[in-house]
Amino acid sequence: MSTKSTSPKHPFARKALYCSCLLASFSVMAQAETTQDTLVITGDWLGNASEEEIRVYPGSRNLITEAELHERGALNLEDALRGTPGLQILDETGTGILPNIGVRGMNPLRSERVQFLVDGYPIAIGPYTNVGVSLFPVTFPSIQSIDVVRGGAAVHYGPNNLGGVINLHTRAIPNELSQTIREQVVISEETGNLMNDFYYRVGGAVNEQLALQLQVNMQNGEGARKNSDTDVSNVILDARYTPNLEHEIAAQLQYYDVDASLPGALSPAAYEDDLTQSQRPFDGYNADMLRGTVTWTYTPNDDVEFQWRNFAHDADRTFYFGQRLGTGDHWADPALPSTHLADSPRLFTVYGTEPRLTLRQDNHTITLGARYIREEVEFDVNRLEFASDNYSNVRDWHFETDAWAAYASDTISLMNGRLDVTPGIRYENVKTDYNDGISGAVDENSVSKWLPGLTIGYQATNDLFVYTNAQRSLVPVQTAQVTKPGEVGNELAWNYELGARLQATPDLSAGATLFLIDHEDLIQYDKPSNTYINLGEARSQGVELSSDWQASNRLKLGLSYTYLDTEQRSGDNIGNDLPNAPHHHWGANVVYQHNQWQGSLTGTYVSSSFSDAANTETETANGSAGKLPSYTLINARVARDFNLGSDKQLQLALSANNLLDEDYYFRGADVSPVGRLPGPGRAFILSAQLDF
Repeated sequence: MSTKSTSPKHPFARKALYCSCLLASFSVMAQAETTQDTLVITGDWLGNASEEEIRVYPGSRNLITEAELHERGALNLEDALRGTPGLQILDETGTGILPNIGVRGMNPLRSERVQFLVDGYPIAIGPYTNVGVSLFPVTFPSIQSIDVVRGGAAVHYGPNNLGGVINLHTRAIPNELSQTIREQVVISEETGNLMNDFYYRVGGAVNEQLALQLQVNMQNGEGARKNSDTDVSNVILDARYTPNLEHEIAAQLQYYDVDASLPGALSPAAYEDDLTQSQRPFDGYNADMLRGTVTWTYTPNDDVEFQWRNFAHDADRTFYFGQRLGTGDHWADPALPSTHLADSPRLFTVYGTEPRLTLRQDNHTITLGARYIREEVEFDVNRLEFASDNYSNVRDWHFETDAWAAYASDTISLMNGRLDVTPGIRYENVKTDYNDGISGAVDENSVSKWLPGLTIGYQATNDLFVYTNAQRSLVPVQTAQVTKPGEVGNELAWNYELGARLQATPDLSAGATLFLIDHEDLIQYDKPSNTYINLGEARSQGVELSSDWQASNRLKLGLSYTYLDTEQRSGDNIGNDLPNAPHHHWGANVVYQHNQWQGSLTGTYVSSSFSDAANTETETANGSAGKLPSYTLINARVARDFNLGSDKQLQLALSANNLLDEDYYFRGADVSPVGRLPGPGRAFILSAQLDF
């Protein structure tokens, strides 16, 4: 039996890290000068994600700006994304530590079919073979804007983006030395549970070449339900060094740590009795990640840019969960007592490097790039039997993955720059070696695929931009699929879009996108059978509509709608909808500004959907399957700004999430897959932020 780490905590080391970062930052910032521009990540297909770039991007794309994040009074990332066209949100914890986000009918559990980036870097614990974000090293206060890209990015960002890319932009280093202190308290109405969220940021230029920034975020308290104690620490240190106009080096070092109890799913009867209770007393989660990125950008002239991106992380995450074994019942039935306690430590060591060259010649902009990623994963499961007090190692697996990629694209500008045509192609080669430390078994999985793409953007008039794109995407075999019986395989799909954006007046804009995702093999986890199944051919198609209207200097309105039609096109469930794929999704927001006061309302409506591939209508006795009800969520916020003089700004805000206290639920997730998972009830958020 091999002994693996189960995420031990190092409080003294952590405190030392905090103190050293604080001391280093304050010592250099005492001499800060205003010499550098705001740090912006450049040199990639998605650019700086400015509103101007979004308007002429040849694909479906939404930018949630810093102002909009404030206006929505969002509790966490899930809240901030609810109204975005095409997105399906399953809030598992109410605290934001384990987001479940699906795009255009893709499985939302663990956000497996959307590629999460932070400042352009992948953050999945295994960017190729563990794409689900069962460790999400992001806290909401550190995010400055959210870039949601649903089409046209596969060539430049590789596999695992069947639903698109969500790029989270962290707070940029400011021009001048400045600081932010924010304190936020979340109060759950029904239970009175409190969640405290403290955030501090200090940053600015040290001299003409160097700029630094430190961010510290500490979250602790309870979510809306019992057994939801949560403790999160997130420390980020940014640096930018610009020795001259040709060279820039940007680096980020982050330490993230989380320790949480998980309330889990409820049986249907328990949900009706008290949806704030927990029937999963043993479920818990802890994880930590040390993560670093370094980007060197060389721009010898206006027509050449070379960028070399490097990243690495060392992560340790463990779930603890009750199991019921040897009784003939489902192992995760929340209504029945557990016979065993399992823990599943995972150790990840990942590093990657990606050089990219961009050349501009006449009407061509050519991008050539390559990427190598190495993943090493220790994959254990240990189990304690309550009756005998016997603790044993039941799974001891080791995975090593080498992934090579190369890509090229050429943006051809025609018709005096009004028409851009970008053909591109990506080659992926992924090889994973696996060995079982208990049985001695060894295995290998490899895949090599060409992934072509084409995007076209046309500025038809000064006010109308139209686009279309087609791209092929790949999801290699995931290590999670190997842990359960059933079919495994590499997933391939074609993604097509046709859309337009119209600036009807200076104050009114609108957009529309038709989309189609054509799956060759779609593999999903089936909760009732506790296996992975290959749904075979499948299709997701629909339309996304959005509009924004600045009705007056004080009033702003936004509206979005998504119609989604999914179909399994082969296998036992041919003709059925995909799981967790509601047909209708509405989003709306109203913001009113008067002097230093601001008020906002945001609303989301999601229609009913099925929770399994068989499209089970009537709920099973244990809640493992059954139709999911529609729901409507409304959030409200009131804020006031105070000018304290000497460049000091104070904002006080009161928000109410789920204002109507809507009861709604999903099916369980991951270590608690059976039963109803309640959405958070009404909660009040008190916040104070001082910028100086």
